[in-house]
Amino acid sequence: MAEEIEFTRYEIARILGARALQISMDAPLLLEISDEELESIRYDALKIADKEFYSGVLPISVKRPMPKMNVEKLRAPREDKVDDKKIIEKEKEEEKEIAESAEEMGFENPDAEELADEDEESNE
Repeated sequence: MAEEIEFTRYEIARILGARALQISMDAPLLLEISDEELESIRYDALKIADKEFYSGVLPISVKRPMPKMNVEKLRAPREDKVDDKKIIEKEKEEEKEIAESAEEMGFENPDAEELADEDEESNE
């Protein structure tokens, strides 16, 4: 290897955890460790994975995605032109629909007279 890769602590934790799981599931060891040494570390899969990692025998690569800078992503969002009159008309229509559905359900609407007066004034 011409260039040695430095792993972040999160990458190391992930690599060691994955390898320890493999070892605990009876995967073959990639490093020759004596029986005495295995007994001294009490056959701990995590410690074995740690020895394998720092000895450099693990065939592992880490893919680090880098962000792509596109000009298209940095464009300002297009604003839709909306007329205030249209918004007010829509709001009034929705209020009428709500009032009608409330009347169908049996609710009394004390503001119904006020709404009717406002509608008459706006139509004039």
